[in-house]
Amino acid sequence: MAGVFCRRRGAIVVAVAAPLLVMSVAGQALAQGPGARAAMAARGGGGGNSNGESKIKPYDEVITDKAVTDAGLFITHRVGDKLYYEIPQSMLDRDMVWVATLEKTQAGFQWAGMPVNDRVVRWQMKDDETILLRDVNYAIRADTDDPISIAVDNTSFSPVIKAFPVAAWGKDQNAVIDVTSLFTSDVKEFSPATSLGASGIDGSRTFLEGVKAFPENIETRVLATYNLGGREQAGGRGFPSAVRRDPSQSGVSVVMHHSMILLPEEPMQPRFHDDRVGFFSVGFTDYADDSDHEARTKRLITRWRLEKKNPDADLSEPVEPIVWYVSPEVPAKWVPWVIDGIEQWQPAFESAGFKNAIVGKVAPTPQQDPDWDPEDARYTTIRWLPSDVPNAFGPHVHDPRSGEIIEADVRMFHNVMKLVRDWYFVQAGATDERAQNLPMPDDLMGELIAFVVAHEVGHSLGFPHNMKASSSYTVENLRDAEFTKKMGTAPSIMDYARFNYVAQPGDNASLMAAVGPYDHFAVEWGYRQYDSEEAEKAGLAALVAKQVENPMLRFGDPNPGEDPTQQTEDLTGDPVGATRMGLANLERIADMLISATSSEGDDYHLLETMHGALLGQWAREMGHVANVVGGFERINLWYGDADQRWFPVSKARQQEAVKFLNENAFATPEMFLDPEVTLRLESSGAAERVLNAQTRLLRSIVSDNRIARMSEHAQRDAKTAYTPVELMLDLRDGVFGEMKSSRPTVDFSRRALQRAYIDMLANRMDTADDNGDLPSLCRGELVAIRDMAKAKTGADETTNRHLADLVARVDHALDPSRTPAEPPQGGGFPFGAADHNLPEWWCTLFNELPQIDE
Repeated sequence: MAGVFCRRRGAIVVAVAAPLLVMSVAGQALAQGPGARAAMAARGGGGGNSNGESKIKPYDEVITDKAVTDAGLFITHRVGDKLYYEIPQSMLDRDMVWVATLEKTQAGFQWAGMPVNDRVVRWQMKDDETILLRDVNYAIRADTDDPISIAVDNTSFSPVIKAFPVAAWGKDQNAVIDVTSLFTSDVKEFSPATSLGASGIDGSRTFLEGVKAFPENIETRVLATYNLGGREQAGGRGFPSAVRRDPSQSGVSVVMHHSMILLPEEPMQPRFHDDRVGFFSVGFTDYADDSDHEARTKRLITRWRLEKKNPDADLSEPVEPIVWYVSPEVPAKWVPWVIDGIEQWQPAFESAGFKNAIVGKVAPTPQQDPDWDPEDARYTTIRWLPSDVPNAFGPHVHDPRSGEIIEADVRMFHNVMKLVRDWYFVQAGATDERAQNLPMPDDLMGELIAFVVAHEVGHSLGFPHNMKASSSYTVENLRDAEFTKKMGTAPSIMDYARFNYVAQPGDNASLMAAVGPYDHFAVEWGYRQYDSEEAEKAGLAALVAKQVENPMLRFGDPNPGEDPTQQTEDLTGDPVGATRMGLANLERIADMLISATSSEGDDYHLLETMHGALLGQWAREMGHVANVVGGFERINLWYGDADQRWFPVSKARQQEAVKFLNENAFATPEMFLDPEVTLRLESSGAAERVLNAQTRLLRSIVSDNRIARMSEHAQRDAKTAYTPVELMLDLRDGVFGEMKSSRPTVDFSRRALQRAYIDMLANRMDTADDNGDLPSLCRGELVAIRDMAKAKTGADETTNRHLADLVARVDHALDPSRTPAEPPQGGGFPFGAADHNLPEWWCTLFNELPQIDE
């Protein structure tokens, strides 16, 4: 994503070391006689009411001969519309993960397979009459004999989610409890009400659908109806709903799926997080370690439990591989490509000493395995969701005690195909003939799907985005056929390095990212086994030391506004050089827009979509260049490996970036205004969209944070710094370049840009940080622009009136009696206003650019 973004539902086949005693428990429960049950009912003598009658009934009065019984982690009994758990003594006080998902839902209210919540729970016996379900938290810990552990225990008290009276006693003191209300009432810890836009559950329209008990988990389905709240539309978790709800509906009905999964009795050996290597992690405050005299937050990386079958072999198959099942709803023609995306990770695990560590399989049919269920937490799946949201994401559920990933799913929204199609067309269409006529052929679309799957599986293996990776490749690397064939377009598939927009026609370079050298490095760092704690410490230190000399192995979170080497959607560490190549390709694609998207008898929907996608790509690449200004590169090396971590971008590179923007971004990009295209789409509007893209760039450059960094650096090193005043002068030269002429002519698009710039400066003067330099810089620029406009006479009447308007706008901005107000941004319109009838691609571009996984 995205992403994304991202850490919830899924399922997996893993090695779980836990004594379950399932067969004996099942046999005991079903073979009990009336005498044994009566004895259990009398246990403790405290179950009476005021009349001396026992609240705890004989077993066979509760679990009647009409019960439908299933034995597993617990023994489950369906008696009419009630559900009973019979809990073995061995399962009390054991940690379990409870995962709630939406298995089915109405259109417009989330999507099938979406996560709701997961948490660690524990069943405990309060007394002879009551069983508690408790919410367990491992946020603070103290594994020590020191008295501090008492304080930690007292502060980590587990809240009670729900209390259940014991209804009967089974053999071996198995408590029987009625858990129906756990599923048919609105228990907040597991409720989807918020994400559905609902106000709460309607018990009269909520029913148990089924329960299955497995050795390590219990799966429960509930047909739940929620009363609708005040919101008209519900999406939840950052994904807007694609379908508007029916206002006549009083509720939303869904199938909730609850998985309760036993955690290993012996937690996996954890590995502590190191921020120089990218892993998702789970944190806790350790009060047992006061070596530096403060309570420190420690983090454990999240990873699968992989153990070698042959510990002495350099390369061994694991005891239990990570098995991914392609769920039955995945379109058949994409199944081989999905498996390919999964297994692209196999070579990376060989770097850690594991052969065939990760495998993809087609899910069994009901005839092959009637118990197989994609919602069963024992299975990890690739799910396909029927949604026109262009995205995908790969969350996982982990054991907070150790970071062990217990289960995971990748969810592919159907329209992720549209997303990668659009990206590939505008990024690689100039160099890949297969993309020059739409729709793209299935072999290319299959490669794109495999690319997305590999990225999302990476998240489910424990890897976050690494936006630093792509900056280690050069423009020359990406135009080199041999280099890109071997190394891909970026060192990590977890980077948002999409497709090779740098390569030019004839280069024969590879165009797509793959599991790369950083991914091999990260897998080895996270998954390699060691014989001892000392060996692990030395081995991990030796691995991370490779980052000093090899920038391909470095990690960095997204940080585009500060560090131009940690941007999304970019390639190389040279944004100007990469964008120069990218613009040449965009010009080529603009020339083929009509032929690529239009066929006899078709409407212009696809042309409109791709025209917007082209502008979106242009805006991304220009944004990469803008982030060079005031940029600092972060090289995250620790003490002993480097004397500093932050390195200012040189003055020459910043000036080069502004010069490039003046020549290519603030000069009107005519490729988007070609009447051969625009008059097939609309009577007007293209110039407005270009203006808004330009104005976004200007607002990004002239911002509080950027100016503050530049000012502070100028104070440290005035001789080499690119100062904010120099930036403002250079921007004025670009935005008002016509004023260098004695009798300027300013065309329609440039007039709009100049007005937008003045409005932006006026707004910044009012809203910027009063303690920073930006207000005074904006005021000084406004005065200079006014004086410049006053001194000029245009070559035509339109330009003269424009100059007079600029003077009036500045006077109004500088008038201290005016009421500060948010001026129009570039003469634009607010996104989402219904009366503008915006096309879909415009909403996508100027609200939030779509990103895989967010």
